[in-house]
Parts: sequence; structure tokens; C-alpha cells
Amino acid sequence: MKNAILRESLSTFMHSITSQPLTLPILNNLTISQDQIELSKEVCDNIVRCRAYLDEKMKHSNMPIYGINTGFGSLCDVQISTDQLTQLQENLVRSHACGTGELVPKPIVKLMLLFKIKSLGNGNSGVHLATVQRLVDFYNLNILPVTYTQGSLGASGDLAPLAHMALSLIGEGEVWHEGEQKPTQDVLKEYDLKPIKLQSKEGLALLNGTQFMSAYAVHCLLKSYKLSYFSDLLGALSLDAFDGRLEPFDPLVQLVRPHKGQILTAQRIRAFLKDSPLISQPKAHVQDPYSFRCMPQVHGATKDALAHVCSVVLTEINSVSDNPNIFVAADKIISGGNFHGQPLALSLDFLKIALSELGSISERRTYQLISGQRGLPSFLVKSPGLNSGFMIPQYTAASIVSANKQLATPASVDSIVSSNGQEDHVSMGANAATQALKIVENVERILAIEMMNASQALAMRTLNTSPFLMQFLSSYRSEVQFMESDKPLYKEIKKTIAFMSSLDFDNDVLFEEIDA
Repeated sequence: MKNAILRESLSTFMHSITSQPLTLPILNNLTISQDQIELSKEVCDNIVRCRAYLDEKMKHSNMPIYGINTGFGSLCDVQISTDQLTQLQENLVRSHACGTGELVPKPIVKLMLLFKIKSLGNGNSGVHLATVQRLVDFYNLNILPVTYTQGSLGASGDLAPLAHMALSLIGEGEVWHEGEQKPTQDVLKEYDLKPIKLQSKEGLALLNGTQFMSAYAVHCLLKSYKLSYFSDLLGALSLDAFDGRLEPFDPLVQLVRPHKGQILTAQRIRAFLKDSPLISQPKAHVQDPYSFRCMPQVHGATKDALAHVCSVVLTEINSVSDNPNIFVAADKIISGGNFHGQPLALSLDFLKIALSELGSISERRTYQLISGQRGLPSFLVKSPGLNSGFMIPQYTAASIVSANKQLATPASVDSIVSSNGQEDHVSMGANAATQALKIVENVERILAIEMMNASQALAMRTLNTSPFLMQFLSSYRSEVQFMESDKPLYKEIKKTIAFMSSLDFDNDVLFEEIDA
């Protein structure tokens, strides 16, 4: 069968899901390599032990246990008979699969699968091993449930998005596979896989959890660390193009205000500009505008924000976030609130604000470069007036910066009552998550516009920048050429974004600030 052939061909490249935490470098490697995953023996034992405990408990007790033999939400006091428990769980999945809006990007759906596997693998959720293994199959076979961005309040877990994921396990709904959107049942038949028959607690364990928010958060973090690096790199390019001064990046300045991000930013920019004839030449001006001079402080504060967000998100993805939680050793089943997304909601809002500031200061540097100062022509073009040059890309960057300000308004300060008052405080972390992705994409566009302007300005200088930056510019110029006279620039923005996206970094470089 196709399933068996694929399993054999992929068995060489396996990442084992163990009790050890997932880290950002591990996740970055998995995202890039598309390696397969498998459950370790320890994780399998944890899952089997917990399920056996729950089955034994159900045999000898008629007590109502939330979500296992009761209804859900405000129906938690309605007890369900034993012969209806499978129907209860499958009804839960079907009724909650009511997402709408845009489709969740496929890489984020794949992270949702991974994080649900990790959470259930802790052995506190009471699911069957076969259910978790089916999630592993979906991950490895790249069968990605069609999921929607709208529907989660970020509190009772990401109910609607995770319901669409669970719907695929029971053979319903649609999935992405081999580049196409297909009915789940057709793809399952293709691999000779039968739909999972959910049993007590399983539907609730799949739906309760923060994996939608977490997947967005990790996806945004991986991109944010790359944008943080680019902000330093392009800031150094712009500084040299503006004939700026290096003194504000002196280690002595940073050591008397030793924020980690500030120190690393100044260190990076000094390294990028090492041996630059342009930065070393005598300057006619005493100081630079804040958008140049204060890069260590502004970029650095974003780095420190990323470090905090990273800590919260990694704690979350390595935790148990469904309800109720089963503790075999303590002989307890406890209904709590680990599905509440408040830690992620606050952190995602912080990420939104921190990333927006990288875009804001980048746009200001672009503005300075086109202003006709320090020997550069207005709008960085020959014959300004006849040519508008780089006048309008700055407009574009400015409009995106303002859009980011609107998106960065905290979602977590909002709440709304649901489920007949039972769920009376929610995090709105799912809204923060989707807003964060939009901001990340926007900041990439703003930085692309800065790169276009800085490279154009540097080409108009008689002296070169550093060997490192010259090599970087040489690669860029193979994609985007110097602009002699006016032409439509939307294509150049697209090419620049593609160039930035194509660059890969070693984990040691990309996550340098985590250990700084």
C-alpha cells in the first residue's frame, strides 16, 4: 500500500518526540528540513498508562467527570450514559467545527499537529495511543486539516480551529494534501487509513488546548528572529549610506546601560561595518538622527521582548493545556483551566508591539535617506524632478507602519461572555495571534523597502561600505539592479522580499540573542 511504501522511504529521517522540551532551534530545523517525527517509547508508555487508568476509573465509578461522562461548557451538569460516550465525543467535534474566515496557512497547521502531539504525549490527557499516532501519521504524510482563522476566543482552548483538526481524524471535513484541498475520507482511503473512533475524553482532549495560538506564536517567532537580524543588517547599511557615525555603537556606551538586546545590537552593527572606508571617514556632522543613533536601544528592546515571548511560548508548547487533567500517580482527575490562553495572549500582544517598532524605526531611516541630506540626491535618483525616484516607496512604508499601529492595539484587554456565562472571561489570544502574523509580514515589507533605499544610496557614494556588506549587496544586486530612472517599483519590492526570504541562517546566528 502507498502508506507502507511512504513509511519505509521516510524512516531514515526521524525526530523522536520525547519528554524533553522542544526548543526554537529544534522547531526551526523541523520546519526547514520537513523531517518526520515518531513517538518515543517513554511517550507511548505515558499515553497508554494514562488511558488504562481512565478506563479503570470509568469501570468502577458513576461519578460525573467533566467532559468524560458529562456535557460541555454550560451543559457540564448533564450526565451522559456509558453507551453514548463515543457519540458524545464525536458530536462535540462536529458541533465545534464552525470556523470561518481565511484559511490558516499550511505551515501553521502543521505546527498545530506537532504541538497537539507534544501536549497529549505528556500522559495527562487520557487519549488512546492510536489517536496520537494518527496525528503523527498526518504530520508525516503532510495531511493538513483545512482550518480557519476565526472562531477561537482563546480560552476554552482554541475550540473551533482544533475541532477542524479533530474532524479530519474521524474522516470528515477537508484536508490539504499534495497541494490540493480534498475530502478527508478520500485521502484516508488513499493511504488505507480508517477513521479514528473517538472514545471517552478524546474529543475534548483534542479540542481543549492552545495549539492554534501556540502555532501562530512559534511561526511568528521564527520569522521575528530573522527580521531582528535583518533590522540590524539593514540598519548598518542605512547608517553607512547616510554617512553616519559609529560612536553610538561603542561598547562603553552599552556597558553603562547593559540591556542584553542593546549590547548585542551594537555588537552586530560594529561587526557588519568592520573595515568600512565609508564609516571611517571624517564626519562634518556631530550627531545622527535617533533612527540611526538609537538603533541599539530600539532594536535591542525588541530583542529583549522576543526573549520574553520565546520563554512563555516554549513553556506553553511543552505543557499540558487540555482539560480535565489526569494524574495517575496521585489518583486524581482534576478539572482546571490550563486551556486558558492568557499567557499567550499577553505575549502575542507584546510581540506585536515589539515587531511594529522595528518597522517604525526602519521607515524613519528610509525617510532620512531620501531627504536630500549629506550629499545624497533627493529621492535617491539622478535628475530629481524629472524623476520621482524613491519618493513613493516611503509612502508605502509609512502606510504599512500606520496599519501596524492599528494591528498592535492589544487584543488581550478585551473579553466577551460565552457559553451561557460559564466561560465568562476569555483571552482573545487567537485574535492576537492572527494580528501578529500580519504585523510580521508587514515588517518584512517595510524592511524590504529600506533595503532598496539603502542599496541605492550606497551606490551613489564614492567610498565603499564594509567587505561583509559589499558581499551582501553583490548578492542582492543579482536580483535587484540600481535604478537609473523611474520605473514601476512594485516588482522590485516583491523581488526584495523574495531575496530576504531566500536567505537561510545557522541557528547559532539566528538565535544568538536567546543566549546573549
